Amino acid sequence: MELRHLRYFVAVAEEGSLTLAAEKRLHTAQPSLSRQIRDLEYEVGVPLLTRSVRGVELTAAGKAFLDHARLALTQAEAATEAARRAAQPDKSRFALGFLTGQEIDWLPEAMRILRDELPNIEVAVSSDYSPVLAEGLTRGKLDLAFMRRETGSPDLDFRTVAQEALVAVLPSDHRFAKQDRVDLAKLEQTPFVNVSETAPELRKVIDSYIRAARLPIATVHEADNIVMAVSLVASTRGFALLPGYIKNFLPWSVVSRPIKGKPPTIDLVVGYHKANASPILAKFVSRLGDLSKRA
Repeated sequence: MELRHLRYFVAVAEEGSLTLAAEKRLHTAQPSLSRQIRDLEYEVGVPLLTRSVRGVELTAAGKAFLDHARLALTQAEAATEAARRAAQPDKSRFALGFLTGQEIDWLPEAMRILRDELPNIEVAVSSDYSPVLAEGLTRGKLDLAFMRRETGSPDLDFRTVAQEALVAVLPSDHRFAKQDRVDLAKLEQTPFVNVSETAPELRKVIDSYIRAARLPIATVHEADNIVMAVSLVASTRGFALLPGYIKNFLPWSVVSRPIKGKPPTIDLVVGYHKANASPILAKFVSRLGDLSKRA
């Protein structure tokens, strides 16, 4: 059994179609892909997929095999990344990830901590959704990320950097836009733009707050990212609840206002893999108190 067999199987399982997996993900011919899957099933000894005119479905054995196949691929990627880093001892690489938008506030602080190390290291910076950052940490592609506390990542450690209060985001000419604080209960007739499951931790905080406060609002639109949320607020004349750092992205047509009463909060954390033995990471983690003071 080779890694390519696992990659092919995962692609087919995720696409639900041999044709789509061959064309979109693997860029190979379908007959060749079908042959590779049959070889894999022969080696495993049980059928992993059932085929029909509607596509393919996993058998019970296939579902069990899928989790282990993904894990094996993740571990192989992590091993490759570790080997590449070990082969370049002259200048270490330190990969920082940021929840999109947070780099505006936190990258300067992170670089201040790394200042003494900069002559000897190469710093790589990226931004993405929090679940994607968690995957990057798990796979060894990132050393540290400013993110949310992702509950489905047991191999990661999290340290709280700041608690962010959520704010109401409204069209700039909304009748409540000039108020110092917005009473959400009075926005019942305003379309509510919620975040989607691409931001699972933020979605939990928002939904829990709405339930606990018994607010008479319901989700009308879902946004996959904060830029989309702001666009929907502007285009639908709606409102959204977003972390305060959204102020860095607001156009003239949209404003943010504090929420009346005690607002919901969400933790901004730094995450890192428990098994990452990087001395630069260890030094960064030892200086996290400096970041907390800044917050």
